[in-house]
Amino acid sequence: MTTVEEPGPTDLLLPVGPATEDVAARLLAASLGAQELAAVHAGDRLGWYRALAAEGPCTADRLAALTGTDPRYVREWLEHQAATGYVTLADGAFALTPGAAEVLTDADSPSYLAPLARLHAASARVVDDLHAAYRSGGGVSWARLGADAREAQAALNRPFFLHGLAPLLAAQVPDLDARLRAGAGVADVGCGEGWSSVGLALAYPASAVTGVDVDGPSVAAARRNAAAAGVGDRVAFVERDAGEVAVEAAGAFDVVTAFECVHDLSDPVAVLAAARAMVAEDGWVLVADERVAADLATPAEALDRWYYGFSLTVCLPDGLSRTPSAGTGTVMRPATLERYARAAGFAGVEVLPVEHDLFWFYRLLR
Repeated sequence: MTTVEEPGPTDLLLPVGPATEDVAARLLAASLGAQELAAVHAGDRLGWYRALAAEGPCTADRLAALTGTDPRYVREWLEHQAATGYVTLADGAFALTPGAAEVLTDADSPSYLAPLARLHAASARVVDDLHAAYRSGGGVSWARLGADAREAQAALNRPFFLHGLAPLLAAQVPDLDARLRAGAGVADVGCGEGWSSVGLALAYPASAVTGVDVDGPSVAAARRNAAAAGVGDRVAFVERDAGEVAVEAAGAFDVVTAFECVHDLSDPVAVLAAARAMVAEDGWVLVADERVAADLATPAEALDRWYYGFSLTVCLPDGLSRTPSAGTGTVMRPATLERYARAAGFAGVEVLPVEHDLFWFYRLLR
């Protein structure tokens, strides 16, 4: 049974307590957090953080000149950042703290979290659509959420896919690692902007990767990312439904992967059935998805609560934007994936003994 720490009124990583003062204090803390995210989104999108990281300490006028923005707004933003603790102020100049510089500007760091603000901004931008969907049972598509959502999702996963995935497989899934090192044909289903495909190609030069996604802007970005990484000759991206690929390439792949996408799918059974059709008889089907608890806990740990928040504002509305829909949502528990996999024709699901903060890793068994 999961043990959750005692509720704390202002610590957002803990569940809220039942008393009036607990709830009131929590909403104040949440308001502060929302304001910080809004300011982080501005600093990220307008280039203020990157300019501070590159230039060092800046006055408001200097930062405004560097970024082509208004000095008065820049001064207000810098003072807010100093009051919050992201920057320091000395002799009239503002500077990022070392931690803020890494978390907010280092796109290769596993601690890079600035894109979280973009994801929240994407949901806030369509809040009326979300509320209408909550009333009607409809959805809000990934396309409707726009570039902020698409780019944020890709940027958040990029450090792990480029720098963490292959070492994790080598250390904790050695059979799959050996298969990839020997040279495998890989289909990366739901590849998004392609960082998982690119990461696999960089780490396993003997393998060839085909990224599959139905979102046109994501596939276009994936092709640019592969070319920039120098693996455009070994990674191909197709803007197609996985079922269409399976018809033309039955049994053609040694490995099929699906990284953090199954819970978003309107028809996960059909996509998993396509993965089963694509893979060779002795091949691997690897799914990585949110590391949620086996069952609902009330109150729940922070990670489950975090995923429920994204389910309400991003993943469930996207999944319900097409019909018919399984309506899975972000909180896809291991038993749910196993039910989908068995319905798709798999014999079962093995939860791999992989240590990772955010994902479960599953092997789907033929």
